[in-house]
Amino acid sequence: MNSSIVQLLASEKLNGDNYAAWKSNLNTILVVDDLRFILTKECPQTPVSNANRASRKAYDRWIKANEKGSVYILASMSDVLAKKYESLATAKEIIDSLKGMFGQPEWSLRHEAIKYIYTKRMKEGTSVREHVLDMMMHFNIAEVNGGAIDEANQVNFILESLLKSFIPFQTNASLNKIEFNLITLLNELQRFQNLTKGKGKEVEANAATTKGKIQKRIVL
Repeated sequence: MNSSIVQLLASEKLNGDNYAAWKSNLNTILVVDDLRFILTKECPQTPVSNANRASRKAYDRWIKANEKGSVYILASMSDVLAKKYESLATAKEIIDSLKGMFGQPEWSLRHEAIKYIYTKRMKEGTSVREHVLDMMMHFNIAEVNGGAIDEANQVNFILESLLKSFIPFQTNASLNKIEFNLITLLNELQRFQNLTKGKGKEVEANAATTKGKIQKRIVL
């Protein structure tokens, strides 16, 4: 379990009163770590002795992902809740039980998530990675509550929510008809922000150097 996952798990431990925020945080972790499928797909049947390699691989992947996801879920709860749910066999069983105990009506969560997606705008000084992960989290909330948004539209929502400094990125993507998936978009936006930050510092350094030279000339 890497340090960023540990920090996310610790940042919003489920105690009963914070179910919506906890679920949003957990969904982000499962998506980023490619574990979300254990909540949406049934466990494949146990392979028979003569099963092909693909069947064994699919089964093994699901079992390992379920074990990992269950650890994440239990680690993000209070000790009392973790003790209560540690005997359940699958991550989905834990989530379904928690939903029955703490969950808001689906329509309410769906409405809140979609409203957030439509109105969200990136703020100055924000990391684009944090901004995109936040929007991905709300896409997931909408999906699990019956308001799925296809990936192409998710990408469009993210692009439209960016700061004006990302206009060159948006223009390039539009002119070249680049089709992003969410992970590629996240990585490319992060790279673009890092590059533009570097250029900004270079301009500031050049301006400071030029100013220094002018001052020296005046003194002379």
